[in-house]
Amino acid sequence: MTGRYTITTPIFYVNGAPHIGHAYTSIACDVIARFHRLSGKEVLFVTGTDEHGQKVEQSALAQGMAPQEFADRISGQFQEMQRRMGISANEFVRTTQERHKGAARALWEKVAQNGHIYLGAYEGWYSTRDEAFIGEDEITVHPDGSRTAPSGAPLEWVREPSYFFRLTEFQDRLLAYYEENPSFIGPLGPKREIESFVRHGLRDLSISRTSFKWGVEVPGDPEHVMYVWFDALANYLTAVGYPDADSPKAAFWPADVHVVGKEIARFHCVYWPAFLMAAGLPLPKRVFAHGWWTVEGEKMSKSLGNVLDPVALAEEFGLDQLRFFLMREVPFGGDSNFSRRSLITRMNVELANDLGNLAQRTLSQVARNLEGVLPEQGPQTEEDRHLLAQAALLPVLMDEQIGRLALNEALEEVWKLIRAANAYIDHQAPWKLKKTDPQRMADVLRVLVDVIRVIATMLQPYMPETMARMLDQLGVGEEERHFEALQTPVPAGRVLPKPQGLFPRYVEAAENVEVSS
Repeated sequence: MTGRYTITTPIFYVNGAPHIGHAYTSIACDVIARFHRLSGKEVLFVTGTDEHGQKVEQSALAQGMAPQEFADRISGQFQEMQRRMGISANEFVRTTQERHKGAARALWEKVAQNGHIYLGAYEGWYSTRDEAFIGEDEITVHPDGSRTAPSGAPLEWVREPSYFFRLTEFQDRLLAYYEENPSFIGPLGPKREIESFVRHGLRDLSISRTSFKWGVEVPGDPEHVMYVWFDALANYLTAVGYPDADSPKAAFWPADVHVVGKEIARFHCVYWPAFLMAAGLPLPKRVFAHGWWTVEGEKMSKSLGNVLDPVALAEEFGLDQLRFFLMREVPFGGDSNFSRRSLITRMNVELANDLGNLAQRTLSQVARNLEGVLPEQGPQTEEDRHLLAQAALLPVLMDEQIGRLALNEALEEVWKLIRAANAYIDHQAPWKLKKTDPQRMADVLRVLVDVIRVIATMLQPYMPETMARMLDQLGVGEEERHFEALQTPVPAGRVLPKPQGLFPRYVEAAENVEVSS
């Protein structure tokens, strides 16, 4: 499989430290990016931080810091979080970078040249937290007269000069595009909400502010700074070198998928494609909105003290164990609940018992009974062929599921094979064959090694560090770890290293989690 693939996270807003939700989005995109790289594609994986806007300016001032200093600090925390989560992004865009400001200005100028921006004045209810003006039909009015946005954010009445984007002109074009490209928005819930929102009627969109200065100046009118979403959404073009058509990364546009949280789906599925249409640029192929995380059944909240630090969780449970759990627990796209009990159960049942024991039982017998030497592939029984055929089909099944962004279903395909391999080893009982038929024992162990190799290779995007160690123990060289290499058997005669357990069982103690001996 060859070609290019472009995937993006949203750029994360620098009004607070990263939490498990940010890690979840990043890890999901990392799994997808790594999968496509191992499939033979050239991948551009884009992430970054959104650093402009009134909320950032206010947060900085509240801490006695300049906005740039504040943005530098929080952006650094996001970069460190991604490093600790094993995120393999090859572009990190910061909206305070000069390259980004140039891309945002170029996009503005192109849209303006095409007649889609005009100067007016805006008067309406504004949410600083959401960085958005809120329509009357979306406002909740409370008994004391206060008003809140759908997000619960308080609203204030704002009137100021503003440049507007002629969004109303794109209503029919957007609806036609959704119909012609039914996979553009996913999953189904956000898709229905977006289409309903557009059919209900669009209004021209305020895209500049004069009441604060922390933003990208509007070309030709420095009294205005760009409305944060026009600025922020342009980051995807920044990553491909826009407006330089000769940029080495220009060929990576349009993006194959923007992965976003469902709370910002509207910006990516309505405003962003309209901006691109107005500029005469290709639209991304897909926008996929995932759900929110709760913690032990409750919404994450600073006031409740249950905001989860992904780095601390990785230190406690193991990075790959955390990555596996986040991708395995719920269908990607739905809301998710973080539970320590569920995490530990997944670790003990699926990682330690299912996968860990399969590898340990197989490799310990190769070490003990075959002096650690990988045997030849011998004559195959019907049961051998059935298991090997199931293993050969795994890359095809996973490619289909990853293509649909069904990340947990792709893992289920792996676990079907793991369960089949465990049933096979129990039925074949190579520890008994050692006494009755040593050659058949060697044949069975070779089948198991070949199957575990497929499993470890295909699980690399989810658990890169641990699967690298498993492939080491299987005698698979680094140049043999891409998906196409599975078509070539590992040569017999390789001496395998002494096997070591990769997934220790965890036991929940009174106050923390301890590794059992």
